[in-house]
Amino acid sequence: MKNSNRDRFDGRLKNASEAKKDLLKRFKAAASDPERLAKLAERDELAVAREAERKADAEKLRQEQEALALQQAADAEREAAQSVEREAALAAERAKAAEKELEDFAALEAERKAERDRRYAARRARKR
Repeated sequence: MKNSNRDRFDGRLKNASEAKKDLLKRFKAAASDPERLAKLAERDELAVAREAERKADAEKLRQEQEALALQQAADAEREAAQSVEREAALAAERAKAAEKELEDFAALEAERKAERDRRYAARRARKR
């Protein structure tokens, strides 16, 4: 039988410790790798560019919403002015119609009175 260092507890601890050291060494080497640093810098630049684009889009959207709100306010104001004009025109037409109705009523009453007076005069003429 072969007396292996791996079979014993202290040998396994030593192997694990060496594996951890190797892993840490590779990690530190990767952290200072120029290619990896270049990729990280490129990612950071892309992230900054995306953030700037997102802010520009948000600003553009805000401006469009502002313009839309102003347009809607102007439309509402114009509609309100037109509504006031229509109401004024309707009120004027109603006033004219009411005035004409009063004139017609007065003319009709005058006709009725004239007819009544004529009948009264005819009745008085017959009695004499």
